[in-house]
Amino acid sequence: MRRLFERLAVVFMVAGLFAALATAARAGAYEDALPGFTADSFSDTADAVDAVAASGNPLAAPLLQALKDQRLQFSAADKKVLIKGADGKLTDAATGQPFTAAAPADLDKVRLNNRLRNLVDAALGALTLMAPDAGKRMSAAQSVFKSRDASAAAALDKALAAEHDAGVKKTMLEARAALTLTDAGAAAADKIAAVAVIRDRGDQDALALLQGLPADAPKEVLAAAADARAKIERNLALWATVQNLWYGLSLGSVLLLAAIGLAITFGVMGVINMAHGEMVMLGAYVTYVVQDLIRARYPGLFDYSLAIALPLAFLFSAMVGIIIERSVIRFLYGRPLETLLATWGISLVLQQAVRAAFGPTNKEVGNPSWMSGAFDLGGILITYNRLWIIVFTAIVFVALLGMLRFTRLGLEMRAVTQNRTMAAAVGIRTARIDALTFGLGSGIAGIAGVALSQIDNVSPNLGQGYIIDSFMVVVFGGVGNLWGTLVGALTLGIANKFLEPFAGAVLGKIAILVFIILFIQKKPRGMFALKGRAIEA
Repeated sequence: MRRLFERLAVVFMVAGLFAALATAARAGAYEDALPGFTADSFSDTADAVDAVAASGNPLAAPLLQALKDQRLQFSAADKKVLIKGADGKLTDAATGQPFTAAAPADLDKVRLNNRLRNLVDAALGALTLMAPDAGKRMSAAQSVFKSRDASAAAALDKALAAEHDAGVKKTMLEARAALTLTDAGAAAADKIAAVAVIRDRGDQDALALLQGLPADAPKEVLAAAADARAKIERNLALWATVQNLWYGLSLGSVLLLAAIGLAITFGVMGVINMAHGEMVMLGAYVTYVVQDLIRARYPGLFDYSLAIALPLAFLFSAMVGIIIERSVIRFLYGRPLETLLATWGISLVLQQAVRAAFGPTNKEVGNPSWMSGAFDLGGILITYNRLWIIVFTAIVFVALLGMLRFTRLGLEMRAVTQNRTMAAAVGIRTARIDALTFGLGSGIAGIAGVALSQIDNVSPNLGQGYIIDSFMVVVFGGVGNLWGTLVGALTLGIANKFLEPFAGAVLGKIAILVFIILFIQKKPRGMFALKGRAIEA
């Protein structure tokens, strides 16, 4: 037994010695590669990147990441390589320890070109293929797929053998297939199997890889690649249609949010309010002021800034709307041309007031964390800010329907809309309803500005970009009909997005305008005309 323990001790000592030698060898290979970064030569830097990646040293990944981020610096005189941190402090690349001496006078950045960037991406991908974090392994496999650097094949095979996450393994298999397709020495059967893997990936990167196969590849490989390309192109065309539908739904929700307040005022009061866009603009500026105060005094509340801005934007825009109605518009009922000119003048006054208060330049309005980023759903990209705007628009629409259906104000608004004279005869104060209606429409425009501030520039001209589209939505759907406004906004939004790829943004809008003009000639009251004795008369 004693001899057994002695032999085991000898084995462990030898194993420890070999491990120490291997560590020393990796450290030596890493340090020997560093002078290549001080030569200020693209070819020497490329050799140094290869050597650093092959060393397996734990310091290799931070160094290559710093090189990618343009934070790797060198001193040619001292043969020193230093990493500049985000805080400006320097770290010795050879040891990983803070550099406490005075910075060399000739300190300069290590230069990169496109070839080196691809090389660094591939090297970083190979180094992080065995990282504990699945997300890092996924990113590394994607980097290998895009760079198709043959030097990463051994690391990729090793990572594939040890990978247990199904999603990461699938991406690694795609990266391995990409390496096989670009390997001139690979067998034709292996390349055909790789084509099948790339075909199942089915995105633009896969299509580009298959299109880039050399013409002298085996005929059976080229035939398989041609079939795979045809399938990918069909799938991409289908997903492009779905993506356009999503974009159209997103644009339609924005148009609905901007037009729904106008539908109320136009339907109840018959007022062509050219200042409606400025109510949207005021809501956006309320959001800017709220976020500015939160950034300065309560930065921890930034994610709640929109929730704070929504009621304030509604109240402020509604108050401005009521003031406009009581001071100007109530004297112009029944005179549409004068009302149009007056509200247009009010819009100019509001624009100039905002320019005087905040300046003519765009203002920064940030996205809260829960509205930032995007995710893939099948073959389409969905951004969180657009998704939340669609949800918010649906909530506003349902809340407004409920208010009109189940509240006294809603009942009186519907009565005034259908027959103003009879409503007044039964005791409804139509002047009060006019003021509250204009305030409600302006308030809804204000909360539309809160939402639009997340996807558009906040400037004095913000509302001008939506006023014409809002009128088109209201007239096309049916004046004063909320369901018509909904259908009109979604129809115009989707039609616009399907026309843009063929006709361009400007010609697409012109085509939609011509269509609406022809449609109104056929149905002057829009798709969903309101019914009532006074209206039908």
